[in-house]
Amino acid sequence: MKVTLDNPATAPQPYSPAYSQVARVEHADGSALLYISGQIAEGETLEEQSRGVFAILEALLAAHGATLADIINIRTYLTDISELAEYAAVRRELITGTPPTSMTFEVPKLFRPEAMIEIEVVAAVSPRPAD
Repeated sequence: MKVTLDNPATAPQPYSPAYSQVARVEHADGSALLYISGQIAEGETLEEQSRGVFAILEALLAAHGATLADIINIRTYLTDISELAEYAAVRRELITGTPPTSMTFEVPKLFRPEAMIEIEVVAAVSPRPAD
């Protein structure tokens, strides 16, 4: 198994350089998983922040040849669970087909005080092309 940690240059950079946004785990059989750390985004409403987070996730996935359709697990952290429907509508719009496994948590606050949502995902991705 080979593990690569990175912040793809083609994607928005993390709010803090103290962590890697993506861990790519490649197995000997060629299969690979991406673990994308919790992402937050700017916006005045939960819908705006949700869309912003999914845009970041799309860029991080694209840097590894993947799309939102490759997500197999999603963990969502909300500061107000009563707004779940607002997030769920964005998620249903952007993640079509069979929904990934998921968990949603209500938390009192997130890394940045203005953040209302944080999302982390695991995606199954194609092997890197041979050099």
